Amino acid sequence: MGFARSILMRMFGRPKGVLGRLGGVIMARTNRTAANLVIDLLDVQPGDKVLEVGFGPGVGIQLLAQRASAGRLAGVDPSHEMVKQAAARNAETVSAGRVDLRQGSVQTLPFPDQTFDKAMAINSMQVWPDVGAGLREMRRVLKPGGKLALGFTTHSGQARNGVTESLTTAGFANAQIVESKDLFCAIASRP
Repeated sequence: MGFARSILMRMFGRPKGVLGRLGGVIMARTNRTAANLVIDLLDVQPGDKVLEVGFGPGVGIQLLAQRASAGRLAGVDPSHEMVKQAAARNAETVSAGRVDLRQGSVQTLPFPDQTFDKAMAINSMQVWPDVGAGLREMRRVLKPGGKLALGFTTHSGQARNGVTESLTTAGFANAQIVESKDLFCAIASRP
């Protein structure tokens, strides 16, 4: 791994230390618009139970808490630094028991089968160690008819090609790409 890639991974891929804290600040600013769009595409309702994988500094969780005002939210992120930042940003809803933030991997989600109505990830899938295993786990924790949205900004490094095929291979239905100016989003549902 090259030096520049190593720094970028410490800032954004698996945030850690001072670089991770700085990366969290940058992600909080750059991913807010993407999070709003993904939440709109998921059509999050007040009573929904929603999972965010790779929640970073917790901006998406914060926006979800506003939209799913009577629902429950959970998130998993591999970075201890991001769990700390997200917990601080969402301290009120965490302490009220509406938000459950955990350090962990998308490959082994710590939730029972068919727990969530909706799930999302923003600028996250491209750093998962095993995309297929992660998508299968997200499918497992979604209720039948549940929706998944994977959002990618132009700076994510994720190619559009192959994303819908990966979703279909993982057992999702109706996979499609929705594009906007600075973002593309893959949407699918659990049969």
